[in-house]
Formats: sequence, C-alpha cells, structure tokens
Amino acid sequence: MIKCKQISSLSHFSTHLKSSTPPLSTIFRTLWQSATEDNNNSNNNKWSISHYIIDDKNLLRPSFTSTGLHVLDLIDNGSLQPNRTIYNKLLKRCTMLGKLKQGKLVHAHIVDSELKHDLVIQNSILFMYAKCGNLELARQVFDEMSVKDVVSWTSMITGYSQNERASSASSALVLFPEMIRHGSKPNEFTLSSLVKCCGFMQSYVDGKQIHGCCWKYGFQSNVFVGSSLVDMYARCGYLREARLVFDELESKNEVSWNALISGYARKGEGEEALALFVKMQREDYGATDFTYSALLCSSSSTGSLEQGKWLHAHMMKSGKKLVGYVGNTLLHMYAKSGNIWDAKKVFDRLFKVDVVSCNSMLIGYAQHGLGKEAVDLFEEMMLWVEIEPNDITFLSVLTACSHAGLLDEGKYYFELMKKYDIEPKVSHYTTFVDLLGRAGLLDQAKSFIEEMPIEPTATIWGALLGASKMHKNMQMGAYAAQKVLELDPFYSGTHTLLSNIYASAGRWKDVANVRKMMKDSGLKKEPACSWVEIENSVHVFVANDISLPDKDKVYGMWEKLNQKIKEIGYVPDTSHVHLFVDQHEKELNLQYHSEKLALAFALLNTSPGSTIRIMKNIRVCGDCHSAIKYVSLVVKREIIVRDTNRFHHFRDGLCSCRDYW
Repeated sequence: MIKCKQISSLSHFSTHLKSSTPPLSTIFRTLWQSATEDNNNSNNNKWSISHYIIDDKNLLRPSFTSTGLHVLDLIDNGSLQPNRTIYNKLLKRCTMLGKLKQGKLVHAHIVDSELKHDLVIQNSILFMYAKCGNLELARQVFDEMSVKDVVSWTSMITGYSQNERASSASSALVLFPEMIRHGSKPNEFTLSSLVKCCGFMQSYVDGKQIHGCCWKYGFQSNVFVGSSLVDMYARCGYLREARLVFDELESKNEVSWNALISGYARKGEGEEALALFVKMQREDYGATDFTYSALLCSSSSTGSLEQGKWLHAHMMKSGKKLVGYVGNTLLHMYAKSGNIWDAKKVFDRLFKVDVVSCNSMLIGYAQHGLGKEAVDLFEEMMLWVEIEPNDITFLSVLTACSHAGLLDEGKYYFELMKKYDIEPKVSHYTTFVDLLGRAGLLDQAKSFIEEMPIEPTATIWGALLGASKMHKNMQMGAYAAQKVLELDPFYSGTHTLLSNIYASAGRWKDVANVRKMMKDSGLKKEPACSWVEIENSVHVFVANDISLPDKDKVYGMWEKLNQKIKEIGYVPDTSHVHLFVDQHEKELNLQYHSEKLALAFALLNTSPGSTIRIMKNIRVCGDCHSAIKYVSLVVKREIIVRDTNRFHHFRDGLCSCRDYW
C-alpha cells in the first residue's frame, strides 16, 4: 500500500499520476471527500481528492456517475493511463471473486481500446469467463481469437473440465485434437484437465488414449497429471491401473493419495482404503477434509460405526473443525450406522448449518422412524431466513411422515411444495403413494396415481404393490403388479411380491405360475443375508446356514432364546412362510432366518449390556421383527436392525417403529 501526498484538483491528480506511476503490483482505490468550500463556490464545481491509496481491495469499486467501474471512468477521462497490467489486474480480480458482470464491463472496455487484439489480454478474458462459469462467452472469445497459444487452448479445455457436465467434458476431448493440429504442445495442466474429463465421463477408452499422450509428451510422472490419472482410473472402476500409476509417481501429494483412497472407498473396499489412509499418515502426508469425507462415506455404506468413530476421533485430534461437506458426511455416517442421537450431536456442533446438513438430519430421522423430530426440524428450518428448503428437503420430510404414519402432515407438506415453486419429481410422487398406502388408503393411492400430471412409472406402481402386500390386498396387489410389469418386466422384486401376495391368500396355483414366469424370464430372487460387525470384522449370515464355523453354538443359542421368548408370549407368525407345507414345516422354516442367526452370534461374541447392530439386505420379515422384540426384553439389551427401508430400535420388548413399517 502506497500513500501519496495531497493533490488539490483532478487535473493535477492526472499529471501527478502520469509522472509518478505507482507499482504495477497494485492498482488504486480513491477515497473521495467533500470539495473544499472554495471549490463548492466555483462555477465548474470540481471535486477534489484529499489523498489516494493504492489498494487491490477496491479495484472493482462502482462508478460514481454510471453503472460501470470507477477505474474505467478514470481511464476514459485521462486520469489513468491504460496498459496491459491494469486490464489484467481488473480481469484477475473479477476471476478471483467470480464477478461476471464486472468482467463483462472490463471486456467491453478492452474491445474499444488498442489492446483488443493483445494475446495476453485475450487469454485473461477467456480464462475469466471460463472460471466464472460462462462457457458460451468463453468459447465465443476463443473462436474469435486470430492467434492462439497453449494458454488459450488450455484455458478453454480447463473451463470445460471444471464445468463437470458430460457435454462440456465431451467438448474438451473434441478440442484436444484441434489443439494438436494447430501445433500447440499440451502442458501438464492441459493433460490433467483432459484426464479429469475422462474420469467424469467414466470413459476408460478415452482415458487410456490421453494416458498415452501423457507418455508421449513426458508428463506421465508429473504429480498433477499422475493424480488425475489415478482419479480417472479409480472412477472408471480400474483400481489395479490406478494403483500402478500411483506407485510409479516419483512424487506424491495429498491429491494423489485422496484419489486412490476415494477410489477404494467408492468400490466398497473400505479396509484397503483405511490401510492406505494409515500409510499416508506414516509417510507424513496430512489428511484433508476430502480424505475424511471419502472414508466416512465408506463407513456409512457398510454401517461400520466403530470405524466411523475412530475416524471422528482422528479428525478431532488433528484439529479439524466440523465444517462443510466433511461435517455433513460425519453426520450422515452416524445416522446411517444406526446412531441417530450422535448424528444429532454432530448437527448441533456444526460450524455452519446449511441445507445439506438439514437434509442429512431429516433423512436420518426418516430412516429411524422419528417422524415428530423430522417435522419439528422442518418447521424450525422454515424460520431460518438463510436456508431455503429444496426438493430433497421435501422428499426427506415426506419420507419421515410416511414411515411414522403422519398422514395429515405428509399431505400438508406435499401441497406446501407449490409455495416454494418446487415441482414434484417421481420420487415425491412415489413417497406420497407410499404414505397413502401404508395408511391403508389403497383406493386413494390408486386414484392419486391415475390423476397425476405425469405418467406413472414402475417405481410409483411398485409403491402401491408394496402397500398392497403389507395390507394383504390381493386384488389391488395383482392390479399394481400388472401395471409394473407393463412398464418394466424386469422391475426388481415385482414377481416376488406378487408371489407372496398370492401365497398369503393360499392361491398356490397362482404362486406356481408367477414362479414359472420368473424362471422363464431368467429372474432370480435376491437371497436374503444379514451381517454384524464385531471388533472390526464383518460376519455374514444366510438363512439355515450350515457352513457357519460355530454352527452348533449359534444354533444352540437361538434355540435357547426361542424357548424363552415362547414362554413369555412369542408365537411364530407362519403367514410369512410362502411355501405349501404343513404348520410344523413352516415353523422350522422361520427358525433360522439370517437376522436370527446374526443376533445369536452377536449375543455370543459381545459383552453383556452392549448394543447389538444388525444389517440386512432386504426388508426384515414380520416374524423376525416380532421375535427380536421379545429377545430385547429377555436379554435386556438394545438391538438395532437396519434393513433396506429403515432402522428398527428394539428395547424392552418394543420397537421404535411402533409396528408401523
């Protein structure tokens, strides 16, 4: 910052500025003060300047007399000599702050100047538009450039890559051969941007070709290009190639480590991702928010609460604050792992609450059947001026209402979407049908579907089919199943649900016909399985599994439990056995369902009083739900079961869903 002596008039100011040009590293901001009494009485009523300060901060100060910029006014009236550095400083400031409107003003001014064909200036204009997200104007500037260099081509390609749209990524890849034909040699930024486009499009073939170009131009070991290659191969699902590129990098940084860690995390290989994280720490690379976010997402998908807790502790020890997406990811991890109250603690301690964190909390409440809590949070959110609900917010609160049986509230929120100009999507319509169906209003749900302003999808009819199965309405179920199969013959679970509806009604001939249809179509029912995590090891169970290492102990434990819960009122619900066998056979079929075996194993291998967490890949069956309620009363422990729909918290013979699921 440079302070200059007092100057009494604008003309003297201009002369002084030209004779003592300030350093080019900064441009000025002027502090205007009232004119002196003498100037006020003069005929021309000129303004005076008491002093001026050279400073970047007010470089984009608005004009006093027009809708333009003050600096441009000074150039126009001759008070400031225009040059490449002044324009570049203005464009750089617009780029850094994302000020597209001001950038357009500077561009318009340059077009009328002697520097309109200056390559450096044109590149700055192009880069400004690209960074501000206006690729149409960037491309217009690019196409009108009579001379282009590697900076021009790279700026345009980088702009496309940062847009993260398939069409933009494709445009970048099309531009690259033109660049080569033009005679411009790509640099590391060009190639890393192209590789990023391939990763975004998950185009392995294009990625391999660009990788070949990296070798051709000698950038295969460059840390920027190498990190992009690791990320590209990982996004395309080729972890072996990603690891090879990573291992061959002469130097690594946090970006290259994060690219590989997130690749393993996305693929569900959480153990390998965690091992890389530990190795990263040992080699003195600091974990970033992106690192923690990727690992927490991996923990969420597997329901690995212990791993998530360890990562949380590591974050706190490293001095990380609960800000941005890493705070939201941590919240989501606790909710997805069955610990909704720890999720609430994270939510309350977030450095800044935004719509994403609110949505994560609402989804968590919905999955845990806490409808009242979801409604309370939503109503509180409505009072926050800085946060406006979006379509995901409404979907979350509608799901919560559906799972908790809050019919009136759900209807109200569905209508409230109109007030916020949010057009319902297929997911909203599906959830509303589910809301009506769960409440037993099957006819209303059917009428709603038929009167919707959009064409019903297989998903929407599938919601009615599921509700029909829940309420054992064979006629409505058959109708909904027919609609689903017309739209999507391979829609997941349709045949199984229809078969179960017929079996519940004792229509075994129809059951046989549906199963024959499945066989002829090559469809197979997804096998049910359950798993528990104990001491960082995951143990998986299937129904009637005779290959368990501790089969006798596990089966023996369940048989003891089965006897105890029968003594206090448990009666096997054989309506959930969809086989044409006698009552005894049906009871035996229920005996060793996967969640029961997982529960018995957990009781054998965990300390008394600790919470048991079980995950299941399909909806928990009604008989198991009833049995686990009784077990929670007998063993005096909380048992949490996560299925594909929601969480069930069993405690003292009751379930958090209040048997509404």
